[in-house]
Amino acid sequence: MDYKEERLMNLETTVADLEKTVDDLNQVVISHWKIIEKLQGENKYLIEHIKSMNSDFIKSQDEETLPPHY
Repeated sequence: MDYKEERLMNLETTVADLEKTVDDLNQVVISHWKIIEKLQGENKYLIEHIKSMNSDFIKSQDEETLPPHY
């Protein structure tokens, strides 16, 4: 095997390794994106739940407030 063939094989090996690395990183990004979407949904649910709790709390306070003539 001459120098050019060896160099070409090294470049092909490097490219194959880089393609594998890119594929692996892509899988990590996809996995992280799924986690982010799940957390965004949970966050939205919690925000709505807290708003509802605040609204219920304000309503209950209004009901407990004595009328101004007392």
